[in-house]
Amino acid sequence: MAEVILMPRLSDTMTEGVIAAWHKKVGDTVKKGEILAEIETDKATMDLESYKDGTLLHLGADKGGKIQVNDLLAIIGNEGEDISQHLEEKPAPQQQEAKPKEDQSAKPQEEAPKEKSTSVDISKMDEVVLMPRLSDTMTEGVIAGWHKNVGDEIKKGDVLADIETDKATMELESYKNGKLLYQGAKQGEKIQVNDLLCIIGEEGKVDVEAIVQATKEAGAPAPSKTETKETEGEQPKKQEVAQENPKAETGDGRIKASPLAKKIARDKGINLAQVKGSGDNGRIIKNDVDNFTPSQEAKPEQKEQQQSAPVYSGEEGYKDLDLSQMRKVIAKRLGESKFSAPHFYLTMEINMDNAMKARTEMNELGDVKISFNDMIVKATAMALRKHPAVNSSWMGEHIRQYQHIHIGIAVAIEDGLMVPVVKFADNKTLSQIAAESKELAGKARNKKLQPNEFTGNTFTISNLGMMDIEEFTAIINPPDSAIMAVGRIKEVVVKKGEGFDVSNVMKITLSCDHRSVDGAVGATFLQTFKKYMEHPVMMLV
Repeated sequence: MAEVILMPRLSDTMTEGVIAAWHKKVGDTVKKGEILAEIETDKATMDLESYKDGTLLHLGADKGGKIQVNDLLAIIGNEGEDISQHLEEKPAPQQQEAKPKEDQSAKPQEEAPKEKSTSVDISKMDEVVLMPRLSDTMTEGVIAGWHKNVGDEIKKGDVLADIETDKATMELESYKNGKLLYQGAKQGEKIQVNDLLCIIGEEGKVDVEAIVQATKEAGAPAPSKTETKETEGEQPKKQEVAQENPKAETGDGRIKASPLAKKIARDKGINLAQVKGSGDNGRIIKNDVDNFTPSQEAKPEQKEQQQSAPVYSGEEGYKDLDLSQMRKVIAKRLGESKFSAPHFYLTMEINMDNAMKARTEMNELGDVKISFNDMIVKATAMALRKHPAVNSSWMGEHIRQYQHIHIGIAVAIEDGLMVPVVKFADNKTLSQIAAESKELAGKARNKKLQPNEFTGNTFTISNLGMMDIEEFTAIINPPDSAIMAVGRIKEVVVKKGEGFDVSNVMKITLSCDHRSVDGAVGATFLQTFKKYMEHPVMMLV
């Protein structure tokens, strides 16, 4: 049966999307996961993937056309199928969903015997919700929390669950009405992209067991296996806690604590049995661990142990740390970058005397405080405008030079690195860059960035100067062709005239992909960047 695809809301402020390009035309075969179109929102241009298999029967607009959120974007079905009812009625989004629901509710009953006797593709079942790809590098998601329980009524637009990806924790909204009949995983469990997340339909008309069985027959990893592995890995730790303080256990030997609270406690070496929970039924949450202070009674015991231990004795040991989703992707992408892209490095010293004076004057007169990093972002963007070869990506068979300049700024967070993107940086003032950078950095540290805020970079800056690092090299952040590593500003003695004086200098190192950027190209780019930083007034002209 034909499936109507509506224009999704790809950003929190999006009301309409512009078709930047179609990757498929009417009559083409479409597979789940293939890119249908590039959608330009109010913040970025993003790829839209198909979540259905079939033939593309209709396009809601041509290239350049605008479509409102929840209006008809495309229709996918069987080749030659009659779609006139979908084109003639053109109902509101809720009405569009109602008719297919009537037919779809009967479909599992009619075809159930066949599905049990033959292999079934659950992606073609309208009641099935698969784990979506919420970021460009996401391969699996962790259920941070369910907003709906089995048996709850679901309306289109309701938040189903919080999904932790490799870059952020995001809310997943339902795109259909019905009742939540099945959850594919519990809180804290992992689900691979395109695996069964949940089932939404009409109670009594959906064979949930048949769908779950079809999932197992298809070879999809069952969440229970993931849970078993985690349980086996955590069993020794739980037993240790139980031995230390049996009173902290529940009836089944577990300590009631959220996954995040457990992780923080493990990182800080805190015994959860000593923490008092403020959540439901005494459940320990993040704030309880953050605000935990070891009791005074424990301190004398620790002192006695330290005094009784031999002065020169020690005990070997180690701790295995579980990899977060973000750390896995960082390792994968940067490993691929380092070992596939031939890096070379260019280091330059820049006199920062004029930049320091200019920054002091701007902060005295302006309402927004401007940092040296903001000035570096602006100077980099303006230099890229004059050297477009550096603002590029290696595409295998060709080099793509971008006409827009989006600067990624590496931000250190607890789990690794995030790279929020200041878009069209060359067209923004220093005040605008400063305000936007501060907002994006705050969102990154709180894992609140939206996909359009950490994708689309054409060049990246990594600044460790505030950590007193004088000079370092950085690994290129794909798909960029270059990344700039910025060190601290330090005072050096220089010869001026017949005497000596003190100047402030900063070292930067440009890492380049030699496949797309040659040494001379990188060097001339740095010369232009140096000119802007040593004469900041040029950035204002």
